[in-house]
Amino acid sequence: MERVRLDKWLWAARFAKTRSAATELVLAGHVKVGGERVKPAREVAVGDTVEVRIGPIRRVVVVTGVAERRGAAKVAATLYEETPESREERERLSLERRLARPLGADLGARPTKLERRRLDALRRGQRRR
Repeated sequence: MERVRLDKWLWAARFAKTRSAATELVLAGHVKVGGERVKPAREVAVGDTVEVRIGPIRRVVVVTGVAERRGAAKVAATLYEETPESREERERLSLERRLARPLGADLGARPTKLERRRLDALRRGQRRR
């Protein structure tokens, strides 16, 4: 076995939880082989460069092994090798997300019932005390 379908390889390499999810990932244009959009039936071989974008994370990997069946995570990790540039970019994005304040962090604690009623009154244009 020297070549395997792209959707099967993505599933076996654990880029997607199910094979149908891997197929949808490819059809949505989130996977490129050699810099080109491809179909799920495209075959990949050892040495091919695959770019996978899942959410904000973009990974560029080189295929180092092929498998038609999904195995253990340790085996899946041997099917590809991430490029150094991709790894650096992923780590940089991770650090940026960690340092960024979460949405709503500046709002403080949840308002009490009394505070919520006062806010509602302000919004309606009536002020109660």
